[in-house]
Amino acid sequence: MTDQLIDILAFGAHADDVEIGMAGTISKFTKNGKKVVICDLTEAELSSNGTVQTRRMEAKAASDILGVSERLNVKLPDRGLFITEENIRRIADVIRKYRPRVMFAPYAVDRHPDHGHCSRLVEEAAFSAGIRRFQTTKHTEAHKTEGLYYYLINGFHQPDFVVDVTNEMDAKIESLKAYNSQFNLAPGSVATPLTEGYIESVEAREKLFGKEVGVKYAEGFMSKKPLLIKHDLLGEKL
Repeated sequence: MTDQLIDILAFGAHADDVEIGMAGTISKFTKNGKKVVICDLTEAELSSNGTVQTRRMEAKAASDILGVSERLNVKLPDRGLFITEENIRRIADVIRKYRPRVMFAPYAVDRHPDHGHCSRLVEEAAFSAGIRRFQTTKHTEAHKTEGLYYYLINGFHQPDFVVDVTNEMDAKIESLKAYNSQFNLAPGSVATPLTEGYIESVEAREKLFGKEVGVKYAEGFMSKKPLLIKHDLLGEKL
């Protein structure tokens, strides 16, 4: 069997989804030598502001800020993230190619339907990628990840666990600001939920999560499975 190639594979429906939810966590891991790959499912061609080319450049800039090893785009249709065999197959092919240790996807409870669809598609693809006889186009060897976790985009939810990103919050804000077309109301653009203090609201959310655990900033995540604790409450290895 082929060895694991990367540590983390993070999926988003659109470029900037992953940064909103877990840019600090990504920065924390890449600074410690972990390999992180981001996979955007669409090119956000129906986005209210910006162009496909602009979003590509912004995603590249954000990835460089966070130290991401590689960023790719599956180029599924924007607003077309439906549970189809073809969509599952294409995402499963990505999972088999990079063979991540763990994966992340958006939390399904979100005001934007594409985020929920992305979450469910990644779940389906993760399961199918681990089935030996499931057929994909390029990468045929099955791969099962150790865990699939969910980052938060819109709304405020009580997370199942958090990651301290106090030292990475500046990098997170910088990566979000790389998406100038999305978070700034420039001449010719239209007002959206993202152009009205959105970055500030994300920062406030992470500050609230941090306060809950006694740090300045933290990012929250959801999990459908219990987490195995390998250290006791005093930090000693069990």
